[in-house]
Amino acid sequence: MTTGEAPLLDGRGTAAGLLCHPVLVTDPTPGQHPDDRACVDGSAGASAKHCADGSGSGAEADDHPAAAEHHHLVGDSAAEWDQRYAGVEQVWSGRPNAALVSEVTGLEPGRALDVGCGEGADAVWLVLHGWQVTALDVSRVALDRAAIHARDAGAQVVWVAAGLLDAQLPAAAFDLVSAQYPALRRTRGNDAELALLAAVAPGGTLLVVHHALDVEQAEAHGFDPADYVAPSDISALLGAEWEVEVDEIRARAVPAGAVARHTQDVVLRARRHGRPLRR
Repeated sequence: MTTGEAPLLDGRGTAAGLLCHPVLVTDPTPGQHPDDRACVDGSAGASAKHCADGSGSGAEADDHPAAAEHHHLVGDSAAEWDQRYAGVEQVWSGRPNAALVSEVTGLEPGRALDVGCGEGADAVWLVLHGWQVTALDVSRVALDRAAIHARDAGAQVVWVAAGLLDAQLPAAAFDLVSAQYPALRRTRGNDAELALLAAVAPGGTLLVVHHALDVEQAEAHGFDPADYVAPSDISALLGAEWEVEVDEIRARAVPAGAVARHTQDVVLRARRHGRPLRR
């Protein structure tokens, strides 16, 4: 296992120096799940929102091939994620996640953290709607693509090559923390859940979206959803300083031609009490 500062990447996908905060990169041992992977939602970067259960590196949840929904759940290292991305020209649709758009529209823009950003669609959408975005992903190949997407859209994003638990994120610094379809491994200490909560600023919003999984179907594809953090695990840790604004199972619109395997999402949106940060 190696440790060091991961470069933040500029809009060209190249190392831009430490523009923000340092991040710690840990190379998982072979066969070990990274603690945060992206599941299909249409963003780029860290690997926390792609698969039907929340693993992988960001993408559009609405239109991924059936196999892609599940193969991210079997012990993937950052190198393996890079290999997957390198194998095809584009993994995700390039559209922002529908749940993100519906839940964030109307919020006052501020600083946003996109956990598991994949190829960057969510991050770019947020910037174009006034947010200052930091986006995480373990795959540098995904981040390179995300940076190109952002450049083409005229969006400035701080890209961080690290997973949620490896990134030394400033505490209570983000007005929005978004984790779309994350594949966050459960730990005895609730590390991933607590990291998400700790990143939200007073007055800020936590948004977690996941597929409403069929456990038998998931197990048939070789993984146990109980190994991964679900929105209910996060909501169980919300104390008096939080107000749950949305906690529901919601029908998910699937575009024409997409795999309609998952038709429902679990959406959790919570606001942290306190006066919003002013910058």
